[in-house]
Amino acid sequence: MNKPILVLKLGTASITTAKGELDEEVVADVTRQVAEIAKDYRIILVSSGAVAAGKKYIKNYKGKIAERKAAASIGNPLLLSTYSKHFLPYHISIAQSLCERQHFSNRRQFLQLKETYEELWKNGVIPIANENDVVSSLELKFSDNDELATLLGVGFGAAVILLGTSVPGVLDREGSVIHKIDSINNDIFSLADKNKSDLGLGGMISKLTFAHLATVMGIKVVIFGVRTPDGILNAIDGKTGTVCTPKEGTISARNKWLASGSLVTGRLMVDDGACEAIRKRKSLLAVGVLSVIEKFSDGEIFEITDKEQHIVAVARAKTSSETIIKNSKQHNLEIANASDIVIL
Repeated sequence: MNKPILVLKLGTASITTAKGELDEEVVADVTRQVAEIAKDYRIILVSSGAVAAGKKYIKNYKGKIAERKAAASIGNPLLLSTYSKHFLPYHISIAQSLCERQHFSNRRQFLQLKETYEELWKNGVIPIANENDVVSSLELKFSDNDELATLLGVGFGAAVILLGTSVPGVLDREGSVIHKIDSINNDIFSLADKNKSDLGLGGMISKLTFAHLATVMGIKVVIFGVRTPDGILNAIDGKTGTVCTPKEGTISARNKWLASGSLVTGRLMVDDGACEAIRKRKSLLAVGVLSVIEKFSDGEIFEITDKEQHIVAVARAKTSSETIIKNSKQHNLEIANASDIVIL
């Protein structure tokens, strides 16, 4: 149980054929490589593909929410059965973990999830996680499995997150793979293809967004091509794909959960002075608030943005946005204590 934790996320397009069906050759190759790295890591496999596996059973499938839910309910057992079959030669058992936002926004439920995974690892079982599409509401859905993989990686204190995709990594303007990114900034985001695949929900922007969060939390992220020969094994060693280097620093487990797993309900815009104070680990006072962008209640989690609406931090509110608006002239009103603010 002292082995480091590795989160491996596989996108829909990377494990399906051009027809949108599961590509068993790819799945077989993935299980071979996962069996190899399981000797050195506790693994969480986050796999898309349930909707793709099940949608052919839905007549005149158009991708409506109800149809996606129905396809997921059909596809989940098919996806797990395929993984189970290909892990069998390596004597590896798997477990299904269907996740919802509440498992991360409620810290008690998150800790129960963590205990379950630790019990699975203790017994040599690999959990395969996916969103519970059958019951997830539109408002509380994960944006995609890149987010789910990041929440699991940050919340569990993973050493590395591997984001598997259908392209070989982050590409520069000439189409060559960028082998290392030290800072995920606007220049890097500008390189991302704005298009999504026909099968998946995310894209390179999604991967870079959550890679940024993970690296801020001190986790190495590698964005790599699943179909690259020995892609998983080489990604761990930094021999393929794009390595996003982690930031140095120590963040408590509670604040990692606060920054990644909590359900953000509100947003405040603050001035330059407040931004500087937050970066100096000071509390947020009403004097620095420019406007309430999205309302929130006492105790809820909200985002703090600068004047350009770039997210600076997330925090737990000591008071509601309604109180802030009513008492805007009370400059010393504490909105969030420094201990409840996580800088991003």
